[in-house]
Amino acid sequence: MDQTRRSVLGLLGSTPLLLGAVRTGSPPARTSVPDGLRPGGSLDRLVADLAARDAFSGTVLLTHRGRTVLARFYGMADRSRGVPNGPNTLFSLGSVTKMFTGVAIGQLVQRGEVAYHEKLGSYLDGFAADVAEATVHQLLTHTSGLRDYMRDEAYWAEAFAWTSVEETWERSMVYVRKDRLAFPPGTAYEYSNTAYHALGAIVAQVSGLSYYDYVRRHVLRAAGMSTADFYSVPRWREDRRIAHPYPRGQNGERTDGLDRHIFVGSPAGGAHASAPELVRFMRALLDGSLLDAAHTELVLSPKWPRRPETPPPGRPRLVPFTTYAVGANLLEGQWILGHNGGAPGVSTNVDTFPATDWTAVVLSNYDQATREIDAMIRQLVTARPVGG
Repeated sequence: MDQTRRSVLGLLGSTPLLLGAVRTGSPPARTSVPDGLRPGGSLDRLVADLAARDAFSGTVLLTHRGRTVLARFYGMADRSRGVPNGPNTLFSLGSVTKMFTGVAIGQLVQRGEVAYHEKLGSYLDGFAADVAEATVHQLLTHTSGLRDYMRDEAYWAEAFAWTSVEETWERSMVYVRKDRLAFPPGTAYEYSNTAYHALGAIVAQVSGLSYYDYVRRHVLRAAGMSTADFYSVPRWREDRRIAHPYPRGQNGERTDGLDRHIFVGSPAGGAHASAPELVRFMRALLDGSLLDAAHTELVLSPKWPRRPETPPPGRPRLVPFTTYAVGANLLEGQWILGHNGGAPGVSTNVDTFPATDWTAVVLSNYDQATREIDAMIRQLVTARPVGG
């Protein structure tokens, strides 16, 4: 481990915030590889069973201390051309993309060009007066009062006709600016695609680059993600490396869902990456490649408690918080940092466990396909040692 990574992890571990093991009086976190996570173990069997029932198509990659523990690939990336999913298949990420946007804002904060306390209206015009009062902090933590510009029926009436990155951006911003507050900023939590698209617009305005160029250069490539990008639907359709989405229709059959995606993704969702690239991203987020130690802690520390979701049967309940880039979930005395995503024919999840240096990436080109896998990984990684 290099000195930069040691200093970052040391800083994170020195606070209650991201302290991996429970404090004095509690058993230490497991550091060995549980049998259930090894090849042939309970996780491997679960993934194989889901794939056999056509409930999962995609990749599962699990690493410990930088080494691969389990890598599995199931299903087809492109059924029409007979292309299988493989180790370097690119998947649409859904809202996992929001991590890239949060890091981009964090970099601009580190450079003194953006401030978390500043208001949206300090950077962008065209918003309603009350919307413009929302702060960057509130946009990042989903407490701005904004919701989802894609709920506007007029948006969908035109979105599928857009044919360029520029048109998609400009027309989407029309609807982002039209969105209204559901509650006063800072008074409640509601997940917001509008907020993250607005954050992407701040990145573009302040940096002088397009959002896509900034993230490509300063986040993706800086993290060693050489093939990750925002691929357009025409490129997605033709590039054999990119998994096509296969949502299940009302008749129960899965069909290619590319026509249900707009021309290109946004700061709120729709980038593409492979599982190994997302492992590299999560390591880069902790090793000083993307932010210095102080700003890494600032970006990753919990900011706002969220209502816990009901876990799959037999799995433990997470205690979730928002941060400035990822979700922070507390389970069995350990912090789990990451994000999930979903769209038609898309379900994704990325988790890293700083205390024990595990990272899990589950990417699927089926919708709602990763939840059971994610829950089992979390339970097995955070399980207390026998006799502890």
